Amino acid sequence: MSQMIMTASSGNSEKSGKSVWSAKDLAFTAMFSALIAVCSWISIPTAVPFTLQTFAIYCALECLGGKRGFFSVLVYILLGAVGVPVFAGFSGGLSVILGTTGGYILGFLANAAVYWAFEKLPHHEKLWMRLTALVLGTVLCYVFGTAWFMFVYARQVEAIDLGTALSWCVTPFLGSNVLKLALAILISDRVKKYVKF
Repeated sequence: MSQMIMTASSGNSEKSGKSVWSAKDLAFTAMFSALIAVCSWISIPTAVPFTLQTFAIYCALECLGGKRGFFSVLVYILLGAVGVPVFAGFSGGLSVILGTTGGYILGFLANAAVYWAFEKLPHHEKLWMRLTALVLGTVLCYVFGTAWFMFVYARQVEAIDLGTALSWCVTPFLGSNVLKLALAILISDRVKKYVKF
Protein backbone atom coordinates (compact mmCIF):
# COMPACT_ATOMS: atom_id res chain seq x y z
CA MET A 1 0.00 0.00 0.00
CA SER A 2 2.76 2.46 0.96
CA GLN A 3 4.54 1.60 -2.29
CA MET A 4 1.37 2.50 -4.23
CA ILE A 5 1.03 5.80 -2.35
CA MET A 6 4.65 6.73 -3.04
CA THR A 7 4.25 5.87 -6.73
CA ALA A 8 1.02 7.87 -7.00
CA SER A 9 2.55 10.78 -5.14
CA SER A 10 5.56 10.73 -7.42
CA GLY A 11 3.33 10.68 -10.46
CA ASN A 12 1.21 13.59 -9.18
CA SER A 13 4.35 15.56 -8.40
CA GLU A 14 5.63 15.06 -11.95
CA LYS A 15 2.28 16.05 -13.47
CA SER A 16 2.04 19.20 -11.39
CA GLY A 17 5.52 20.20 -12.57
CA LYS A 18 6.89 20.51 -9.04
CA SER A 19 10.51 19.57 -8.65
CA VAL A 20 11.68 17.87 -5.48
CA TRP A 21 15.28 18.25 -4.40
CA SER A 22 17.01 14.92 -3.99
CA ALA A 23 19.81 14.12 -1.56
CA LYS A 24 22.17 14.32 -4.54
CA ASP A 25 20.96 17.84 -5.37
CA LEU A 26 21.53 18.97 -1.79
CA ALA A 27 24.94 17.31 -1.64
CA PHE A 28 26.21 18.89 -4.86
CA THR A 29 24.78 22.30 -3.92
CA ALA A 30 26.58 22.17 -0.56
CA MET A 31 29.76 20.87 -2.19
CA PHE A 32 29.93 23.78 -4.63
CA SER A 33 29.18 26.28 -1.85
CA ALA A 34 32.24 24.87 -0.08
CA LEU A 35 34.24 25.04 -3.32
CA ILE A 36 33.37 28.73 -3.74
CA ALA A 37 34.56 29.36 -0.18
CA VAL A 38 37.85 27.52 -0.70
CA CYS A 39 38.49 29.32 -4.00
CA SER A 40 37.74 32.65 -2.28
CA TRP A 41 40.68 32.00 0.03
CA ILE A 42 43.09 31.29 -2.85
CA SER A 43 44.85 34.46 -3.97
CA ILE A 44 46.94 34.44 -7.16
CA PRO A 45 49.94 36.75 -6.65
CA THR A 46 50.05 38.61 -9.97
CA ALA A 47 50.62 42.33 -10.57
CA VAL A 48 47.00 42.74 -9.47
CA PRO A 49 46.27 39.82 -7.09
CA PHE A 50 42.96 38.04 -7.63
CA THR A 51 41.10 35.12 -6.08
CA LEU A 52 39.47 32.12 -7.74
CA GLN A 53 36.05 33.01 -6.32
CA THR A 54 34.37 33.78 -9.65
CA PHE A 55 36.03 30.72 -11.21
CA ALA A 56 34.24 28.52 -8.68
CA ILE A 57 30.93 30.31 -9.31
CA TYR A 58 31.28 29.76 -13.05
CA CYS A 59 32.03 26.08 -12.38
CA ALA A 60 28.97 25.76 -10.11
CA LEU A 61 26.71 27.19 -12.80
CA GLU A 62 28.26 25.12 -15.58
CA CYS A 63 28.18 21.84 -13.64
CA LEU A 64 24.94 22.18 -11.67
CA GLY A 65 22.90 24.43 -13.92
CA GLY A 66 21.21 27.69 -13.05
CA LYS A 67 18.89 26.61 -10.23
CA ARG A 68 21.29 24.55 -8.13
CA GLY A 69 24.15 26.90 -9.02
CA PHE A 70 22.09 29.86 -7.79
CA PHE A 71 21.43 28.16 -4.47
CA SER A 72 25.10 27.22 -4.12
CA VAL A 73 25.96 30.90 -4.39
CA LEU A 74 23.13 31.85 -2.03
CA VAL A 75 24.26 29.38 0.64
CA TYR A 76 27.83 30.67 0.29
CA ILE A 77 26.69 34.27 0.83
CA LEU A 78 24.43 33.36 3.76
CA LEU A 79 27.30 31.52 5.44
CA GLY A 80 29.45 34.61 5.10
CA ALA A 81 26.64 36.87 6.30
CA VAL A 82 26.31 34.99 9.59
CA GLY A 83 30.03 35.26 10.24
CA VAL A 84 31.59 32.13 8.75
CA PRO A 85 34.91 33.31 7.23
CA VAL A 86 34.16 32.20 3.66
CA PHE A 87 34.92 35.47 1.89
CA ALA A 88 38.29 36.55 0.49
CA GLY A 89 41.00 36.91 3.09
CA PHE A 90 39.18 34.52 5.46
CA SER A 91 36.67 37.26 6.28
CA GLY A 92 32.98 37.03 7.08
CA GLY A 93 30.07 38.87 8.63
CA LEU A 94 27.55 41.48 7.55
CA SER A 95 30.23 44.15 7.78
CA VAL A 96 31.89 42.66 4.69
CA ILE A 97 28.63 42.61 2.72
CA LEU A 98 27.76 46.13 3.82
CA GLY A 99 31.28 47.33 3.04
CA THR A 100 32.60 48.80 -0.19
CA THR A 101 33.04 45.47 -1.98
CA GLY A 102 29.84 43.88 -0.69
CA GLY A 103 27.97 44.75 -3.86
CA TYR A 104 30.19 42.45 -5.87
CA ILE A 105 29.44 39.59 -3.47
CA LEU A 106 25.69 40.17 -3.78
CA GLY A 107 26.21 40.60 -7.51
CA PHE A 108 27.20 36.94 -7.71
CA LEU A 109 23.50 36.17 -7.19
CA ALA A 110 22.64 38.29 -10.21
CA ASN A 111 25.26 36.37 -12.17
CA ALA A 112 23.63 33.07 -11.23
CA ALA A 113 20.09 34.41 -11.81
CA VAL A 114 20.97 35.40 -15.38
CA TYR A 115 22.36 31.91 -16.07
CA TRP A 116 19.20 30.35 -14.59
CA ALA A 117 16.99 32.61 -16.74
CA PHE A 118 18.92 31.70 -19.88
CA GLU A 119 18.07 28.02 -19.31
CA LYS A 120 14.47 28.83 -20.24
CA LEU A 121 15.58 29.95 -23.71
CA PRO A 122 15.93 27.73 -26.80
CA HIS A 123 19.39 26.25 -27.38
CA HIS A 124 20.47 27.23 -23.87
CA GLU A 125 22.80 24.22 -23.75
CA LYS A 126 24.86 25.50 -26.69
CA LEU A 127 28.30 26.85 -25.85
CA TRP A 128 27.60 30.31 -27.24
CA MET A 129 24.44 30.60 -25.14
CA ARG A 130 26.18 29.47 -21.96
CA LEU A 131 29.03 31.87 -22.66
CA THR A 132 26.60 34.73 -23.29
CA ALA A 133 24.79 34.00 -20.02
CA LEU A 134 28.04 34.00 -18.04
CA VAL A 135 29.30 37.20 -19.66
CA LEU A 136 26.00 39.06 -19.19
CA GLY A 137 25.80 37.86 -15.60
CA THR A 138 29.34 39.05 -14.94
CA VAL A 139 28.57 42.46 -16.47
CA LEU A 140 25.48 42.77 -14.26
CA CYS A 141 27.59 41.81 -11.23
CA TYR A 142 30.12 44.51 -12.15
CA VAL A 143 27.40 47.13 -12.64
CA PHE A 144 25.71 46.43 -9.32
CA GLY A 145 29.00 46.03 -7.45
CA THR A 146 30.47 49.26 -8.82
CA ALA A 147 27.33 51.27 -8.03
CA TRP A 148 27.40 49.83 -4.50
CA PHE A 149 31.11 50.63 -4.14
CA MET A 150 30.60 54.26 -5.21
CA PHE A 151 27.69 54.71 -2.81
CA VAL A 152 29.43 53.20 0.24
CA TYR A 153 32.78 54.84 -0.53
CA ALA A 154 31.09 58.24 -0.82
CA ARG A 155 29.50 57.77 2.60
CA GLN A 156 32.64 56.46 4.28
CA VAL A 157 35.38 58.50 2.57
CA GLU A 158 34.45 60.83 -0.29
CA ALA A 159 32.57 60.82 -3.57
CA ILE A 160 34.41 59.44 -6.59
CA ASP A 161 33.52 59.38 -10.28
CA LEU A 162 32.64 56.29 -12.30
CA GLY A 163 35.98 56.22 -14.11
CA THR A 164 37.90 56.08 -10.84
CA ALA A 165 35.67 53.33 -9.45
CA LEU A 166 36.09 51.26 -12.61
CA SER A 167 39.86 51.73 -12.59
CA TRP A 168 40.00 50.45 -9.00
CA CYS A 169 37.44 47.67 -9.04
CA VAL A 170 36.85 46.43 -12.57
CA THR A 171 39.54 47.18 -15.17
CA PRO A 172 42.43 45.45 -13.31
CA PHE A 173 40.43 42.21 -13.10
CA LEU A 174 39.00 41.94 -16.61
CA GLY A 175 41.87 39.86 -17.98
CA SER A 176 41.85 37.38 -15.12
CA ASN A 177 38.05 37.05 -15.32
CA VAL A 178 38.22 36.15 -18.99
CA LEU A 179 40.80 33.48 -18.16
CA LYS A 180 38.73 32.14 -15.25
CA LEU A 181 35.60 31.98 -17.40
CA ALA A 182 37.37 30.09 -20.18
CA LEU A 183 38.98 27.64 -17.75
CA ALA A 184 35.67 27.07 -15.94
CA ILE A 185 33.89 26.13 -19.16
CA LEU A 186 36.75 23.90 -20.30
CA ILE A 187 37.14 22.09 -16.97
CA SER A 188 33.40 21.78 -16.34
CA ASP A 189 32.81 20.22 -19.77
CA ARG A 190 35.52 17.66 -19.05
CA VAL A 191 34.22 16.88 -15.55
CA LYS A 192 30.63 16.44 -16.77
CA LYS A 193 31.79 13.59 -19.02
CA TYR A 194 32.64 11.55 -15.92
CA VAL A 195 30.32 12.90 -13.20
CA LYS A 196 26.52 12.87 -13.38
CA PHE A 197 25.50 16.09 -11.71
